[in-house]
Amino acid sequence: MEPDWIWGLGGGLLIGLGGAVLLWGNGRIMGASGILGGLVDGTGRHDWLERLAFLAGTFLMPLVLYPLFTKVDTHISQSAVMLVVAGLLVGVGTRVANGCTSGHGVCGISRLSLRGIMATLFYLLAGVVSVLLFRHVWEVI
Repeated sequence: MEPDWIWGLGGGLLIGLGGAVLLWGNGRIMGASGILGGLVDGTGRHDWLERLAFLAGTFLMPLVLYPLFTKVDTHISQSAVMLVVAGLLVGVGTRVANGCTSGHGVCGISRLSLRGIMATLFYLLAGVVSVLLFRHVWEVI
């Protein structure tokens, strides 16, 4: 049996390293939703190349690693509708919270930001409530 927690630990370390490199390299906080949002709404025009490189790495790296790790069980719902709805809800949540898990959870908590800590507590609570409702009450996933 493969210890799944090692993959989570490795991924978390890489996200933390990416956040530290961006902060030390140019003084910016890494928030994936802010990086993407700046490209979409036009506020990130001055550093569009850096934002595009970040997003390209996010999308291309799994393709590069796919030949090495062809069998990955993510335990995600097989329902495409459920995945789209979940993605839209996450998108709305990041706009309401003015940031995402990488900005608030990784970078905010590490800087002892009260706003980041509170946002992280609330999105974790929302995740727990969602799992309880969808999986155990409504038995949708």
